[in-house]
Amino acid sequence: MEIKHEDTSIKGRFYYEIDGQVKAQMTYSHAGTDKIIIDHTEVDESLKGQGVGYKLLETSVAYARDKQIKILPLCPFAAAVFKKRTQYSDVLF
Repeated sequence: MEIKHEDTSIKGRFYYEIDGQVKAQMTYSHAGTDKIIIDHTEVDESLKGQGVGYKLLETSVAYARDKQIKILPLCPFAAAVFKKRTQYSDVLF
């Protein structure tokens, strides 16, 4: 599964496509130069239960680590995963 990334320096998203159609995405906004705010996660019904949301979040954590920034998870899904997975605490704002 290839998670793609788009970033406009104001907003961005991690997303998964099938046949050119976005089937899952996690959107964020930049908050200064050292933080992103995850504000929404959406997964198509056809992919529910396959861990796609977790894969989106894992990709966002890898991005944050690479860029040495923090994540503020306002999205309920992202916030719940950050509470469950302490291995992501290094990027939690």
